Amino acid sequence: MNIIKNIKNSAIKVLQTEAEAVQNLANNIDEDFESCVTEILNSNGRVVITGVGKSAIVATKIVATLNSTGTPALFMHAADAIHGDLGMIQKEDFVICISKSGNTPEIKVLVPMLKRMGSKLVALVSNTDSYLADHADFVLNATIKAEACPLNLAPTTSTTAHMAMGDALAVCLLEARGFSSDDFAKYHPGGSLGKQLYLTVDDLVVKESVPVVKETADLKEVILEISGKRLGATAVLNEAQNLVGIVTDGDLRRMLEKGEDLSQVKAKDIMTKNPKTIEHKEYAIRALNKMKEHNITQLVVMKKESLLGFIHIHDLMKEGIV
Repeated sequence: MNIIKNIKNSAIKVLQTEAEAVQNLANNIDEDFESCVTEILNSNGRVVITGVGKSAIVATKIVATLNSTGTPALFMHAADAIHGDLGMIQKEDFVICISKSGNTPEIKVLVPMLKRMGSKLVALVSNTDSYLADHADFVLNATIKAEACPLNLAPTTSTTAHMAMGDALAVCLLEARGFSSDDFAKYHPGGSLGKQLYLTVDDLVVKESVPVVKETADLKEVILEISGKRLGATAVLNEAQNLVGIVTDGDLRRMLEKGEDLSQVKAKDIMTKNPKTIEHKEYAIRALNKMKEHNITQLVVMKKESLLGFIHIHDLMKEGIV
């Protein structure tokens, strides 16, 4: 029992320590951070991010985030840089060096070379009184009180702080560029995330054998249309071919429970007026959100004023959007 209690307490302490460190970073967003973002925006070069050890791993993540949000970025391992990889850097590039101490041997060798090449140098450090910070054009201050490691040795809080500062940089650049969900979709075409961003209702709508009845249709015709088209509902049109309602299998069950005279029932008597619709050009994820909002399983798909078909939650499930 004591072991379990200690595990829980240790985990909570780690999360609290790292959460506090990230929250404190808000106090470090200064003119250097703003100038760094502005100059990257106005630059014709790329962002090259480098580091060693855990910092190199953080660098690869920030590179991935920048690339996916509209800022071209490259990863360069600091150790490999001084053995030939410096050739990837161009004068117009911004180089971000990530280092907790700012005094690692590889960084001390690398910095003078970068300065001679004329590239702008950004220090993402947890120690602003360091060799790297002193020689950088911009300093992104990710100072922490202590690592979450009880020995204050293993990079834990520091790597979290560096990652968070990298996210802040990427999001600021994203917003400044006016990067939209359409732009995001171009870089994320795969998987369920990609489908949420590029699949439209028009890609999924059932356009053939669309269940439709006139508002004067009798109950038998309504039932046959719903069961024959197997969508669990039918659209109801008036004489001008305008959508006036929808009848679902649920509407039929509720009508039967009332025990009314069925011989005189018409579609207009049991339909839901002003049914929920969606334009065919809308993203499929919008259709899903609308279904959830109104607790329904299908939407009528419209092409301006004309009925195009239906989209059912099962269509979205098949595509892995749900």
